[in-house]
Amino acid sequence: MAYTSICRTDAVSEGGMGLFQAGKKSVLLVWPEGGALKAYRGRCPHADMPLTEATFNGKTVTCPHHQWGFDCGSGKCVTHAVRNALHPYPLRIEGDEIQVDLGPARTRPA
Repeated sequence: MAYTSICRTDAVSEGGMGLFQAGKKSVLLVWPEGGALKAYRGRCPHADMPLTEATFNGKTVTCPHHQWGFDCGSGKCVTHAVRNALHPYPLRIEGDEIQVDLGPARTRPA
């Protein structure tokens, strides 16, 4: 796994969220109340819209474009009977940095 530093540990507190850029990828960090810090792809899986203006009530992330809600502990959609879910990223904390494994780097064909 290749972890990328996303932000400092004090950038997100319990009950909060933040959207961060790592190269061309956006990373949504959410910390549910009473739960563990999670990292997800920063785009709604319903219509691949950015979660830039998403809201978070401490348990559910709601996409502003079509009001789809996702449980931030599991990533599963809680507002519609569908299989759509936020794409999770492995996360770790090293010192005072939050790091995320964004997957293998894609290369362009020569």
